[in-house]
Amino acid sequence: MGWQLIFATPLLFFVTMAPPVPADEAEQENMPPQAQRDASDYYELYRTLADTLDQVERNYVQPLDRRELMEAAIQGIVRKLDQHSGYIPPEELDSFRDTVANQFAGIGIRVALEQGRIQVLSPLVGSPAYRAGLQSGDRIASIDDQSTDQMSLDDAVALLKGPAGSQVKLGIVRPDSEASQDITLTRELIHVKTVLGFRRDANDRWDYWYDREQGLGLVRITAFSRETPGDLRKVLEQLDREGLQGLVIDVRNNPGGLLSAAIEICDLFVATGKIVSTAGRNTKPRTWNASQAGTYEKFPIVLLVNRFSASASEVLAGCLQDHDRAIVVGERTWGKGSVQNVIQLHGGQSALKLTTASYLRPSGKNIHRFPNAKPSDDWGVRPSPGFEVRFSNPEMTQFILARRQLDRLTRPGEKPPQAPPDRQLRKALDYLSQEIAQAGEAVDSSER
Repeated sequence: MGWQLIFATPLLFFVTMAPPVPADEAEQENMPPQAQRDASDYYELYRTLADTLDQVERNYVQPLDRRELMEAAIQGIVRKLDQHSGYIPPEELDSFRDTVANQFAGIGIRVALEQGRIQVLSPLVGSPAYRAGLQSGDRIASIDDQSTDQMSLDDAVALLKGPAGSQVKLGIVRPDSEASQDITLTRELIHVKTVLGFRRDANDRWDYWYDREQGLGLVRITAFSRETPGDLRKVLEQLDREGLQGLVIDVRNNPGGLLSAAIEICDLFVATGKIVSTAGRNTKPRTWNASQAGTYEKFPIVLLVNRFSASASEVLAGCLQDHDRAIVVGERTWGKGSVQNVIQLHGGQSALKLTTASYLRPSGKNIHRFPNAKPSDDWGVRPSPGFEVRFSNPEMTQFILARRQLDRLTRPGEKPPQAPPDRQLRKALDYLSQEIAQAGEAVDSSER
């Protein structure tokens, strides 16, 4: 069992790898001559590697940790591959799994480092931090009586996480006070939502309507996790019951995630035909096709993408565009069209993330941007004709910062933040409004 990832950096396949055993003389005699030479060369290379490690460990001027030495050798191997392959050492494996699953044990807050201080960006609704009353702008002065002054963000996050059921004590300083108050929280398994709305409602829940009166829904997908397809289906069921007329799906700045999640989401909107296919040097070609059951076909869709939409985001964009199910608005996507298998090593104590295949759009077009690829080559997903809206770098920075403010929970009595200027969203909404108006006119005409 393992994990197949398509991050811009995920079906999952765990396999156990072992070094090749040199063939004995009888076996070698039965091999073709070229195979005999290959086996001999392979064994000699392994012996050279082993001899090198042995010499370094025994004779280097300073003592060395054997595990660190071996891991350095492995890192050297994967560096010769592509940027998406990599070795995951034991101390990083749990964090990697949390990233893929989009869940972890903690107290449920988003934090940032502001002027050398750990600050709460926003609690997650329903989490221990939310129930305890932590708010945006609170400063975390200490964690388990350890001062956070000059503490790195990674170190603070590591201290905030811990086994579910364990407790952590925080020293909290409110924005309008200098005094610290202690709050003890019990960690829980936190599920990080990947299907978000445009804004929050009066109960701090995501509101998936951009314009309820006009029937315009807006869903933001921030990553493709195991839970994403199910969460999105629930949102679509709700919007459909309440009169959905047009939908914006925003995958801007989405780095990817599980290939299986992207395929399930494509299947929500496409009734028949190919969704995506994969091919690799040592893997069988594979194709995933859509099924009719449960397909949402009655409303127009706009997919928002930008230059940081990658991997699973590109599978979704390429599929919906090739099937004429959605207009793609924004910028040409990143161009990450390779699939990584996560291979278990050392009895599951470490892992290898290895690129084993590439994937193609339903049209057969390539998505991956290979080294030295030119702008004129086929890679990524381009906006639909007439729907390219590119942000300048300052405009992108302004949008990200404003969006971050809009995502946080507001303090009691605080004025809600303004929505960021967004020419890409405006283009999408204008198109949907026009489509809805034309559909209404067609209905009126048929009823006369």
